[in-house]
Amino acid sequence: MLSQQALEGNWNEIKGKVREKWGQISDDDLEMLKGKGDQLVGAIQRRTGEARDKIEKFLNQAAESGASATSRAAEAAREYSEQAADEMERVKDYVGDSLRKGYEQAESMVQQRPAESVAVAFGLGVVCGIVVGLILRNR
Repeated sequence: MLSQQALEGNWNEIKGKVREKWGQISDDDLEMLKGKGDQLVGAIQRRTGEARDKIEKFLNQAAESGASATSRAAEAAREYSEQAADEMERVKDYVGDSLRKGYEQAESMVQQRPAESVAVAFGLGVVCGIVVGLILRNR
């Protein structure tokens, strides 16, 4: 017989397949019987006259196909997450290399032209101070 865990874990798939095969089972009936394997089999048997072993076999197959669909989805999600992690690692390495090169270029420029570098830094500091002062003054 179908286990409680398999029934609850694949309920949506099972419910859809039961409604497809036995249309005389209502959605209300299925909601009342959610997670109750023996009672579900009994209700289907009463409404359809189908043999108990055929109903149980059908429900087991429905649960297995739902479980395999879930495992395929989980595997696809795992593969996508691995690809995303690999891509993030590649981008991190690229950004790190770019920052290192930029720093080395700036360091080289300061070493070659120290006076101009100090003047530019002073000028930028004055401009930033003026902008901040104007912003604070307007508040």
